Amino acid sequence: MSALSDQLLVVAIFAYLLAMICHAVEAGFGTRRTAAATVPDRELAAVAAAGTGGGPAAPVPGSDLTDPAIGKTTGTGDERTGWSAVGLAGWFAVGATVLGALFHLACLVTRGIAADRLPWGNMYEYVLAITFVGVAAWLVLVYRRPSLRLLGLFVALVMVALLGLAGLVFYTPIAPLLPALQSYWYGIHVSTIMASSGLLLLGSVPAAMFLLRSGYEQGRRGFPYLLAKRVPAAASLERLTFGLHAIGFPVFTFAVIAGAIWAEHAWSRAWAWDPKETWAFISWVIYAGYLHARATPSVRRTTVTWIAILGFLTMLMNLFGVNYFFESLHSYA
Repeated sequence: MSALSDQLLVVAIFAYLLAMICHAVEAGFGTRRTAAATVPDRELAAVAAAGTGGGPAAPVPGSDLTDPAIGKTTGTGDERTGWSAVGLAGWFAVGATVLGALFHLACLVTRGIAADRLPWGNMYEYVLAITFVGVAAWLVLVYRRPSLRLLGLFVALVMVALLGLAGLVFYTPIAPLLPALQSYWYGIHVSTIMASSGLLLLGSVPAAMFLLRSGYEQGRRGFPYLLAKRVPAAASLERLTFGLHAIGFPVFTFAVIAGAIWAEHAWSRAWAWDPKETWAFISWVIYAGYLHARATPSVRRTTVTWIAILGFLTMLMNLFGVNYFFESLHSYA
């Protein structure tokens, strides 16, 4: 069963890789604009007419209406794309992602059966679990808002990179749980920290693309802003970023509290500033700052989003860096 789990992981990675290629085809060869322009057409026309004394509408710098590579916008960011050959490549990519998610889930299930426990007892299994949460949440979003599939290239890229890293660098043979993990709090704390990490991981994708898309809408056409040429409008990406963080942060908060309660039971202290605990607290403070800044009208959305990106970087540090650079009671995580 352990060997089957390993094989299923390889199949899942190839499925995500296929999805990434199909998304790249759609992004590279698509000619129809499916995301929103910077502002609606009627507003562009009104602004341009006002600026020309009521004459013909002038091009608005930074909008997609002035970009010959894109052409006229076809509607809002929530509008469904057409069934062109390139559009079909995008939907085929979504299908490949669904297939990859099924193999991904089967990999986790068979790993758990082989180990006779929940399959997130070490870093390898933990990375498998949080990436599955991320891709599952992504598929739910695409089902609810089909136009968001244009972000699929970057989601698939993250999945391939993290799963490849897990399989090549973090792979750990199946073994019993460490004594410190043999508690009912194992399922409570680890599952919630895993779920929140997956949501915050996914939230970093629209956050990064918002920064690129904002630059593109301001007229920047060089690398890396061209990567955001066909993604949804910046405002839509920013709202998506906030929504994912608004869900993930309370779950993350509960996970930190549950971890402190578990530490009190296991080590007779709720908090000892262990490196893992310290970086979890740093991440919590930054994400709390992000939500506070997001609720403050005077703070620019780009500044707010950079705070979210910083929070994600601290999460990566806690996940990978602490295990390699510090001695920690959580070195198994």
